[in-house]
Amino acid sequence: MIKKTFKLKEGTGLHSRAAAKFVKITSSFESDVFLEKGNMNLNAKSIMGLLSTGITGGDEIDIIVDGEDEKEAMEAIEEFIVTI
Repeated sequence: MIKKTFKLKEGTGLHSRAAAKFVKITSSFESDVFLEKGNMNLNAKSIMGLLSTGITGGDEIDIIVDGEDEKEAMEAIEEFIVTI
Protein backbone atom coordinates (compact mmCIF):
# COMPACT_ATOMS: atom_id res chain seq x y z
CA MET A 1 0.00 0.00 0.00
CA ILE A 2 1.20 3.49 -0.91
CA LYS A 3 -0.28 6.68 0.52
CA LYS A 4 0.69 10.11 -0.71
CA THR A 5 -0.58 13.61 0.02
CA PHE A 6 -1.01 16.14 -2.77
CA LYS A 7 -1.87 19.82 -2.69
CA LEU A 8 -3.69 20.79 -5.86
CA LYS A 9 -2.54 23.92 -7.64
CA GLU A 10 -4.72 26.97 -7.36
CA GLY A 11 -7.23 26.82 -10.18
CA THR A 12 -10.18 24.67 -11.04
CA GLY A 13 -9.34 21.47 -9.15
CA LEU A 14 -11.14 18.26 -10.14
CA HIS A 15 -13.90 19.69 -12.33
CA SER A 16 -15.83 17.29 -14.57
CA ARG A 17 -13.26 17.02 -17.38
CA ALA A 18 -10.32 16.56 -14.99
CA ALA A 19 -12.30 14.09 -12.86
CA ALA A 20 -13.16 12.03 -15.96
CA LYS A 21 -9.51 11.90 -16.96
CA PHE A 22 -8.50 11.01 -13.39
CA VAL A 23 -11.00 8.12 -13.34
CA LYS A 24 -9.74 6.91 -16.71
CA ILE A 25 -6.19 6.80 -15.32
CA THR A 26 -7.12 5.08 -12.05
CA SER A 27 -9.38 2.57 -13.80
CA SER A 28 -6.56 1.47 -16.08
CA PHE A 29 -4.81 -0.20 -13.12
CA GLU A 30 -5.68 -3.37 -11.22
CA SER A 31 -4.86 -1.78 -7.86
CA ASP A 32 -7.53 -0.32 -5.62
CA VAL A 33 -7.30 3.47 -5.56
CA PHE A 34 -8.90 5.63 -2.88
CA LEU A 35 -9.03 9.37 -2.38
CA GLU A 36 -9.31 10.96 1.05
CA LYS A 37 -10.25 14.57 1.68
CA GLY A 38 -10.98 15.54 5.23
CA ASN A 39 -13.24 12.84 6.64
CA MET A 40 -14.31 11.60 3.18
CA ASN A 41 -12.85 8.38 1.79
CA LEU A 42 -13.99 7.30 -1.66
CA ASN A 43 -13.19 4.99 -4.52
CA ALA A 44 -11.09 7.05 -6.94
CA LYS A 45 -12.41 4.98 -9.84
CA SER A 46 -15.88 6.50 -9.37
CA ILE A 47 -16.65 9.66 -11.34
CA MET A 48 -19.74 10.37 -9.25
CA GLY A 49 -17.76 10.04 -6.04
CA LEU A 50 -15.08 12.42 -7.24
CA LEU A 51 -17.55 15.02 -8.43
CA SER A 52 -19.42 14.88 -5.13
CA THR A 53 -16.33 15.90 -3.15
CA GLY A 54 -16.14 19.43 -4.57
CA ILE A 55 -12.34 19.31 -4.74
CA THR A 56 -11.02 22.69 -5.81
CA GLY A 57 -7.62 24.24 -6.44
CA GLY A 58 -5.58 24.60 -3.26
CA ASP A 59 -7.22 21.58 -1.59
CA GLU A 60 -5.09 18.89 -0.04
CA ILE A 61 -5.97 15.27 -0.81
CA ASP A 62 -4.53 11.88 0.07
CA ILE A 63 -4.29 9.14 -2.54
CA ILE A 64 -4.06 5.54 -1.36
CA VAL A 65 -3.13 2.83 -3.85
CA ASP A 66 -3.06 -0.85 -2.95
CA GLY A 67 -2.33 -3.73 -5.30
CA GLU A 68 0.18 -5.41 -7.55
CA ASP A 69 0.68 -2.40 -9.83
CA GLU A 70 0.49 0.22 -7.07
CA LYS A 71 3.82 1.87 -7.90
CA GLU A 72 2.93 2.35 -11.55
CA ALA A 73 -0.54 3.58 -10.62
CA MET A 74 0.80 6.14 -8.13
CA GLU A 75 3.33 7.39 -10.68
CA ALA A 76 0.59 7.91 -13.28
CA ILE A 77 -1.67 9.62 -10.74
CA GLU A 78 1.11 11.92 -9.59
CA GLU A 79 2.01 12.81 -13.17
CA PHE A 80 -1.61 13.75 -13.80
CA ILE A 81 -2.13 15.72 -10.59
CA VAL A 82 0.87 17.97 -11.18
CA THR A 83 -0.61 18.97 -14.56
CA ILE A 84 -4.06 20.05 -13.37
